[in-house]
Amino acid sequence: MKRIKIFDTTLRDGEQSPGCSMNLKEKLQVAECLEKLQVDVIEAGFAIASPGDFESVQAIARQVKDCTVASLARSTEKDIDTAWEAVKDAADPRIHLFIATSPLHMEYKLKMTPEQVLERTAAMTAHAKKYTSNVEFSAEDATRSDPEFLAQVVRTAIRAGATVVNLPDTVGYTTPAEMQALIAYVLEHVEEARDIELSVHCHNDLGLAVANSLAGVQGGATQIECTINGLGERAGNTSLEEVVMALRTRADVFDAAPRIDTTQIYRASKTVYDIIGQPAPLNKPIVGKNAFLHESGIHQHGVLANKKTYEILTPESVGIRTNNLVLGKHSGHHAFETRLKELGYDLTPEELSALFVRFKALCDKKKTITDDDLEALVRHSSRVEEDESGYKLDWFAVHTTNFTTATCTISLQRGEEKFEAVCLGDGPIDAAFQAIDQIIKPVEHSFEIFSVNSISEGKDTLGDVTVKLSAAGKSFSGRGLSTDIIKASIVAYLQAANKLMRHFSREG
Repeated sequence: MKRIKIFDTTLRDGEQSPGCSMNLKEKLQVAECLEKLQVDVIEAGFAIASPGDFESVQAIARQVKDCTVASLARSTEKDIDTAWEAVKDAADPRIHLFIATSPLHMEYKLKMTPEQVLERTAAMTAHAKKYTSNVEFSAEDATRSDPEFLAQVVRTAIRAGATVVNLPDTVGYTTPAEMQALIAYVLEHVEEARDIELSVHCHNDLGLAVANSLAGVQGGATQIECTINGLGERAGNTSLEEVVMALRTRADVFDAAPRIDTTQIYRASKTVYDIIGQPAPLNKPIVGKNAFLHESGIHQHGVLANKKTYEILTPESVGIRTNNLVLGKHSGHHAFETRLKELGYDLTPEELSALFVRFKALCDKKKTITDDDLEALVRHSSRVEEDESGYKLDWFAVHTTNFTTATCTISLQRGEEKFEAVCLGDGPIDAAFQAIDQIIKPVEHSFEIFSVNSISEGKDTLGDVTVKLSAAGKSFSGRGLSTDIIKASIVAYLQAANKLMRHFSREG
C-alpha cells in the first residue's frame, strides 16, 4: 500500500484566514496536537511576514521533534534566508518556496515572462538547496497553468534541487478528473518527477478540495497538503480529518494510507475550534456533533441490530469517547489523573495539581463530572495567557430584574492594582461589559461573535462562552468556562480585550 504523507498547513494557510489568527502559545498548542496526530510535515508559518511570525516558526521548529517543520518563502533570497533562520533548529527543517506559473498570475501579479519564471525557479531553488536538502517547490495556480510550461517548471525545480514539488489548486477551480489527469501528465512528461514527492494543495471554493486531493492521489501524488477543520483562505483548504478518514475507510479504492494516529483527530479539531472561537458545524463530517447520531427510526433500528448498517467508521476511531466515566467530589487525585491519561492528556505534575483544584471546585457546583467537563477544563486551563500584564477578574456583583435596568459592579486586578466600576446595561452581561470598558478603555471595537454553549446535559452544566472582538480588520477571541454564564462571559470578554490591547499597544 502506497504511503501518503500529510503536510499540515493549519499554522500557515489556516491561521492567515480572517478570524483565525493565533498567538504564540496557541500556535505551540496546535503544533503539539499535530505532532501527536503524527503528521509528516508541519508548515509552521510564513517567517518573513512579520517578527511575530518568525518567532512562532522558530519556536515550533525548536519544540517539534517527530515531524518535519517547514516555513513558506517567496522565490526571493531574502525570503529564503529568513525561512532558513526560522527553521534551522528543527529536527528536520524544510524550506518551502513558491512562484506562480499560470498566465494570469505571471502577467498581472508577477509581471514576469515564462522565461523569467523558469530562471527564478532555477536560481531560488538552488539558493534554498544551499541550506538544506529538504526543499519543497510550489507552482502557484498550477491547475490554471499551461501543462507543457508547468512540466518545464517542475523539471527545472527538480534539477535545481527540489525534493518535493507541489501542484496547488490555488483558487479551488479544478475538478477531480482534471486533478488526476494533471498529476498523471506531470509524471508521464517529467521523468525526474518519478523520484521525488509530488504534492497537492487544494482549496475549497467549489466544495471540491477533499475530492480533488483524493483524485491527486489516484493520479500518483504522494503528499496531501491540508488543515485541521479545513481552515484556510476564502472557503478553506482540504480538511485533514476528512481526507485522512477517506483514505483509511476506502483503502480498497485508493490503495494508499497515511501514518496518522486517527484517535487524535477529535482532540486536534476541538483544540483548533476552541482557539479560533467557533464550534464545529453540526453536520461537519467526522467531528461535527451529528456525525455519529441517528434520529430516523429506520436508521436507529439498523444501528441497534448492527452499527455497520449506517456507520462506516466508529466514533472511537477518531478519538470520540463513548464510555463516559463519571467522576464526582469523592473521586481522588489518582482516579482524576488516570482518567485524563485515558483521554489522551499527558500533563505535568504542576498542571495536574492546578487542574485538580479546578476539578474539586467544579465538584462543589456539579453533582457529576463527565468526560466532556474534564476535557473542557483541560482546554480552558491551557488558555492561560503567557502575558501576565493583562486585567483579571477580582469579583463582580450584578442586580437585574424584569422591570429595572441591570446594574453591574465589577473589580478588576492588574498586577498589584485593583480597579472598580459600576455601570448600567441592557441586561447583566451588557452592564458587566460596559463596566469593564470603563476600566480598561479599549480601542473602538465591535463584537464578531458572542456565543454561549453548554458542555454537557443538565441545568448545572458548564457554560462555555466565546467572545470574538473585531478592530481595524483584526480579530481577537476569548473563552470563559463556568457554571455561572455571567462569570464565563466576563472572563471571555477580558481575555479577548487583553489580546486586543496588547496588539494595539505593540503597534502604537
